Amino acid sequence: MEGLTVKRAYHQHCGLAAAMDVLGERWTLLLVRELLLGPRRYSELLADLPGLGTNLLADRLRFLVARGVVRQCGVGSAQRYAYELTDTGHGLRPVLLELTRWGLFRPELSTVDTVRPRWAFLAVEALAAGRHAEVDEDYEFRVDGEVFHLSVRAGRAHGGLGPAQPPSVVATTDAGTLLVVCAQPTALTEATHAGRLELTGTDSAVRRCTALLTPS
Repeated sequence: MEGLTVKRAYHQHCGLAAAMDVLGERWTLLLVRELLLGPRRYSELLADLPGLGTNLLADRLRFLVARGVVRQCGVGSAQRYAYELTDTGHGLRPVLLELTRWGLFRPELSTVDTVRPRWAFLAVEALAAGRHAEVDEDYEFRVDGEVFHLSVRAGRAHGGLGPAQPPSVVATTDAGTLLVVCAQPTALTEATHAGRLELTGTDSAVRRCTALLTPS
């Protein structure tokens, strides 16, 4: 593709090396993360990836489009251009969820860390996806004014944008609190007692929801 920056390659006949040839550059996996919940416009990606300059974002998008991980699409009534994951790109979802779950070891947020509602909800999905619980429910998360839903069916969890239909539990909180809850076993109880996390639903549904959210 004309204008595409040539990336470094490992030149190893190995599946992992081939994956790293595509995904190993800085910002690439975080860009894929931003598209997990649906299409996003260029300006939205730039705003939610602080520290990533516009030229580098354009370069990463061109590269991922060329490799079949991302494609352009039209969104809204005006069909404004946006980017979305291809089926190949969506195949990275379990990998990113497992990496997210693995990375939930930080005890608290740093004062210099940026946090977004989507990132906090991704931590929720990552925890729930690893539980393999026999739960058949939908949960709604209202995080800093943004709404997400988590559907759990026979040990599989899948998250998305928008409200649950209908929710067994509604969780209302902020992104920073939700990330800490997903990282610390005792944080959920502390957050609910302090009023930073509100869980609305029947007692039994709340217990099932909190079991999915509490890290082991």
